[in-house]
Amino acid sequence: MTKKFRPTTPGQRELILTSNAELTRFGENNRATAKPEKSLLVKKVRTNGRNHHGHITCRHRGGGHKRFYRIIDFKRDKDAIPAKVASVEYDPNRTSHIALLNYADGEKRYILAPQGLKQGDAVSSGETAPFDVGCSMQLKHMPLGSVIHNIEMFPGRGGKLVRSAGLSAQLMARSAGYVTLKMPSGEVRLINEDCKATFGSLSNAERNLRVEGKAGRSRWKGIRPTVRGTAMNPVDHPHGGGEGKHNGYLPQTPWAMYTKGYRTRCKRKTNKWIVKDRRK
Repeated sequence: MTKKFRPTTPGQRELILTSNAELTRFGENNRATAKPEKSLLVKKVRTNGRNHHGHITCRHRGGGHKRFYRIIDFKRDKDAIPAKVASVEYDPNRTSHIALLNYADGEKRYILAPQGLKQGDAVSSGETAPFDVGCSMQLKHMPLGSVIHNIEMFPGRGGKLVRSAGLSAQLMARSAGYVTLKMPSGEVRLINEDCKATFGSLSNAERNLRVEGKAGRSRWKGIRPTVRGTAMNPVDHPHGGGEGKHNGYLPQTPWAMYTKGYRTRCKRKTNKWIVKDRRK
């Protein structure tokens, strides 16, 4: 559910934000959201788009509000130990919400919060877990047609696929030690059946409707301005120069690499696990 604003200031004129109705709230009139678990916070060091040499490898990064990193349990390896959802919280480091689990043995962990998971719900992992939202198990134990997220690519290494807000994959078939998954992009691929995944689609599904409304809100998130190539000089960009506006060029990056359709996937990578390409 999105929230629009009556424009009392210019920055609110086009502003559309998510309502955050899925988050757990406390206090008077349920106005305060849950505070993060301190034992699961670590200091986040800024790189501002630079690599270990100090060279900028990702442009338009820098500044922004300070953040702590929330340690997320992508492996879900506490099998056969029940847990209760203590709260559903906002995470500034990712698009989906996260859920704090209190396990029966006293341990606390954060997981990616699927849609529909609420405070007080019970979740578990392992082959004896129920087929409920938020429960995790190996793909070989899941029923066909299941909607899943946080999927491992290699057994025991933790979820790598389908981790963004509102996304989910579908379990289509199973044979010869592999399962066939339909990914959010439309790609159909094979995954080892011993890999783990979690039931449900991820929360904060309406995030793609968000409109920032003003440049300052992007600066709070650590996103710096982007200058168009056509506004530059020829020495600075392949699109630069010319008298007035000119649009007869082939789209290129500042380093003259073709873009908008030019494939950059490494040729040494194998395609044998991809059953159907997302472009077809």
